[in-house]
This record gives sequence, C-alpha cells and structure tokens, in this order.
Amino acid sequence: MNLQAELEAEVAAQWKEQTDGAHDIWHVRRVWANCQRIAEALDTPVDRQVLLIAAYLHDIVNVPKDDPRRTQAAALSAEHAVAWMAARGLPRQDVVAHAILGHSYSAGHPCETLEAQVLQDADRLEALGAIGISRCFNVAGQMGAGLVEGNDPLAETRALDDAAFALDHFRVKLFGVADTLNTAPARGMAAERVAFMRVFQETLAREARV
Repeated sequence: MNLQAELEAEVAAQWKEQTDGAHDIWHVRRVWANCQRIAEALDTPVDRQVLLIAAYLHDIVNVPKDDPRRTQAAALSAEHAVAWMAARGLPRQDVVAHAILGHSYSAGHPCETLEAQVLQDADRLEALGAIGISRCFNVAGQMGAGLVEGNDPLAETRALDDAAFALDHFRVKLFGVADTLNTAPARGMAAERVAFMRVFQETLAREARV
C-alpha cells in the first residue's frame, strides 16, 4: 500500500461515523489537490510528502464549529498525525504537526514554514468560490441558520448576523479569507473565486428579496 492509500484508509477509519458534508473525504482530496497546484507554481521547493500527510490529516479530529473545543481541533489533529507517522517511522513529524497547527483559522498559530503556508492557503481556498459557497450553506444548515434575510438580504439597514443567515457569512468572514493568503499562486486562485462569490451574492439577494 502506498502512502496516499494509507492516508485514505486512515481518514475512512476515523470518519466512518461522520456526516459533515463540509468535511468529508472530498474536502481532504481537494486540499491535497490545491497543495499540489500551489507547490507547482512556486519558485521554492516544497516537501511534497509533508504536504500530503498534512493535507490528509489536517482535520482528522473534526470538532463541530459550535463546539467550545473548536480551537483545539488543529492541535488534536496534529497529535494524531504525529502518532500515525511515528507508528510508521516517517520523518519530519514536527514539520507536519506545525503545518496542521497553522492551517486553523480559529487557533491563530503562525505559519513559519513554507509547507505550513501552502497547507493553510490550500485549506482556505476551500472557503472561496463555488465550493466555498456550497460548504458555507452546508455548515449553516447543520447549525440551524437560514439561507438569507429576505427583507434586507445584503444587510444595508441591519447588522450582519451569520449565525442566523448563511449569506451574511460572506461578508462577516469569507471575503476576508482571501486577504490572509500567503502565496502568490493561492492569491491568484482566490481572486477568481471571490469574483464568482460576489456575483452569486448579488444574484441571490435579487432573487431572495421580498
């Protein structure tokens, strides 16, 4: 069995009871694909094995967004990754752990390696574009939020409230994600995705207004 196949098996084993559509095996695969796209466009070499392991295990301990332990999820996932690597005698466990710690938006750990920056960018791209919209509305549904406030969809005369309306989350958080990206390739990808989101936002607002 090759390393990627082993990682796929580990995710499947750990997530066999999981029903979170925003954090499924396809999310993990897309993050890995984003890592590869970013790495290929960089002038500086990146350790692809570190990225592979970190991408597959970055959310292996998936704590719900409304759980008070949410900020600990990255640390718990990093610990799991180190133990998994140690059992297989794989090197650079500290580099993988640092990358996983750094990917978390809520924990706020600095990314001090290029691998950590690439993983963080790859994961944050998942919050943008069509896939970001899909994941946003999926999570909002899980947490009992509505789609959009029909009287004032773009919050022109009311306060934004993303706990109540999924569309509000675009302005509360998602548009700002693009400004946090580390690498030029990721920023280029993000610009296209944000442009699509702005068109979607205006279209949904127009359709939803009553």
